[in-house]
Amino acid sequence: MTKLTFERPIIQRINAGLPSKYGMSHKLEPISYIDGVSIKSLLESSGSPLFVISEPTIRKTFKAAHRAFSSRYPKVQFAWSYKTNYLSAVCNIFHQEGAWAEVVSGFEYDKALANGVPGDLIVFNGPDKSRKDLLKAINNGSLIHIDHFDELYEIISLTKETEIRPKVAIRVNMNTGIYPQWDRFGFNYENGEAWDALNRIMASKKLDLLGLHTHIGTYIMTTEAYKIAASKLAELAVRIEKKYGHALQYLDLGGGFASKNTLRGAYYPGTDTTPSFDDYADAITSALMSSEIKPDQLPLLILENGRALIDEAGYLAGTVIANKRLADGRRATIIDAGVNVLFTAFWYDHDIRPVEPVSEQSEDTTIYGPLCMNIDVIRGNVMFPLLKKGDHYVIRRVGAYNNTQWLQFISMRPNVVLLDSQGKAHLIRKSETLETINSQELMPPHLEKFEL
Repeated sequence: MTKLTFERPIIQRINAGLPSKYGMSHKLEPISYIDGVSIKSLLESSGSPLFVISEPTIRKTFKAAHRAFSSRYPKVQFAWSYKTNYLSAVCNIFHQEGAWAEVVSGFEYDKALANGVPGDLIVFNGPDKSRKDLLKAINNGSLIHIDHFDELYEIISLTKETEIRPKVAIRVNMNTGIYPQWDRFGFNYENGEAWDALNRIMASKKLDLLGLHTHIGTYIMTTEAYKIAASKLAELAVRIEKKYGHALQYLDLGGGFASKNTLRGAYYPGTDTTPSFDDYADAITSALMSSEIKPDQLPLLILENGRALIDEAGYLAGTVIANKRLADGRRATIIDAGVNVLFTAFWYDHDIRPVEPVSEQSEDTTIYGPLCMNIDVIRGNVMFPLLKKGDHYVIRRVGAYNNTQWLQFISMRPNVVLLDSQGKAHLIRKSETLETINSQELMPPHLEKFEL
């Protein structure tokens, strides 16, 4: 008979709350498999920590989002948000599903081209487009979303260098009831700046005005804001048609849909409060269908969602390094992944689980990463089972932003594997090594040698 592991007795305060039909319980169910593949086996073969991305989950989520909108509106096109996760394998899954590319920098633009996306199927957003970037986008027939007047004047001046007419839209910021209002990007609707920009574009007679774009914020939990945004874009489109007889080809409602992660400080979990794709689709499409836009001139609806399409597909698995007691007696568990690779730990109370079945005993725990800095906190306070050194954990819903905002800091960035529909693991980004880091550095000759 195997000897049972000793578990230190603890005195734990009973917290008030709503019991389930089974009564009060703090048991955290383990997650041992992703798409039928053992997490432990993935860690053994690809190292710890390890990002795991589920291709079937990406495709399933995308299809659900597309169905929600295409069943309510006749012309719908998704554009994958590269800044959310620009690993090429991830991007190409979305492109295979029919998504265009949405980029916000020259780097992302070139990455989309390298992935095989035709230039005329790239939506180019962002406030920082160099003259070189703009000229490349014009010559490739890309959709350029103008962010400010300086960019507008730059594009007009570039028409002297190319015979190709730029395809443009303007980004519009507006009051949709969201606080704080995103007014850093684009032209404001309420103060007339957006209408002024549109008139300047039409008056130049050198640009092809194809659409309007707005991106009202991030992790938007109310669908009413999207209804307001769609209505205001539709109103601008109607004004353009009335004044110039010019019907716009598309309206781009951006992204910002919430995933099922739980924001730090939220009272209810994200799984209970996040609107569904159907909820978002109802708000946006009803506003467009009810607008004054003529039925035979309904524009293409473009959506640039990232977070809501990829978060669910991402996992971060790893190993417990140590346990200790803090000064106030609380338990602390140290894991091998820090905020340098899990940047979203600053935003979310991530769902972290044991991989192997463990004791039902749990305790109020702070979960730290391995970095030598005090802010390296993965969960500040969570009822967590008593994992030991060498035990494994997995964190759910980490597909958005972590593989683009991660840092090489103190520890290096780990492997990323993709699980295909057959359960086969593909390495899609190699872990960094000292050679990776040093390959970008140059040593002045006078610093090459030293004596200690």
